Amino acid sequence: MTYTDEQTTRLGKDAAAIIARYPKPRSALLPLLHLVQSEDGFVSPDGMAFCAAQLGVSTAEVSAVATFYSQFKRRPTGEFQVGVCTNTLCALMGGDELWKSLTEHLGVGNDETTDDGKVTLERIECNAACDYAPVMMVNWEFFDNQTPESAAQIVDDLRAGKDVAPTRGASKVCSFKEISRVLAGFEDGRADEGIGAGAPTLAGLEIATGESSGKGDAA
Repeated sequence: MTYTDEQTTRLGKDAAAIIARYPKPRSALLPLLHLVQSEDGFVSPDGMAFCAAQLGVSTAEVSAVATFYSQFKRRPTGEFQVGVCTNTLCALMGGDELWKSLTEHLGVGNDETTDDGKVTLERIECNAACDYAPVMMVNWEFFDNQTPESAAQIVDDLRAGKDVAPTRGASKVCSFKEISRVLAGFEDGRADEGIGAGAPTLAGLEIATGESSGKGDAA
């Protein structure tokens, strides 16, 4: 696969806008990798060559970064990245069973994609949402307090082309390419949709600031 002149020109304009945000061009590498991932659905060899040319670095330097971060995929993936947390708290709250049921339901294992190209399943160490365990993410959108049944319904709806709303945040899940462009720093207008931190997340803060029902109680 080689970028066409149209792709190179269009991506070049976006790359220039990204690089302009930083005092040193090579600092723009991470968002540039998200940019080419939004074009190809993964970080392709052409994508890495494009990043290297834009920053004046070697493709080996770009590859070293792209292979370090799990957010960057090195081969084509599904339209929806479904990540199941199986770290300590999620595992205790049912994350392991959630993972087992989804692998059986979808017929794929870790970092594998369904035959229709819709879903890539991934085992995640932590989704940073322990207060809602067990948690599943789809293209980095939260799906809290999941059960095997609810998780199966979500992936079935995604594969059927239905709009699926996360528990918190945006009004619906967008594609992996679309979210990669957002991660490159290009707004999609959905940043303020929905709630970010719900009651379980704020409970500790309310206790610490004396805003809970136990306000004023002495130890």
